[in-house]
Amino acid sequence: MYGLTSQIRRAAVSVPSNIAEGQGRLTSGEFRHFLGQARGSLLEAETQLAIALDLDFMGRETYEALERESYQVLGLLDRLLDSLIKKTA
Repeated sequence: MYGLTSQIRRAAVSVPSNIAEGQGRLTSGEFRHFLGQARGSLLEAETQLAIALDLDFMGRETYEALERESYQVLGLLDRLLDSLIKKTA
């Protein structure tokens, strides 16, 4: 349980950290790279939450609430990535 909790925390912290690091880069290509990293970390956290649910470390209501929030963040990341891709095209 402690290992999974640690993994979830690291993945969750990695999402905004990668967004911030990418924003500080000089090119939109670098920013896109870090947004992709943030997206990957978000999906990693989602997977770990599903594992926590399967292991009965959390209730279904908590999982579903976190899943909805994650889906919203994923949508924001995807739209930002799309806008950067269209901008460079």
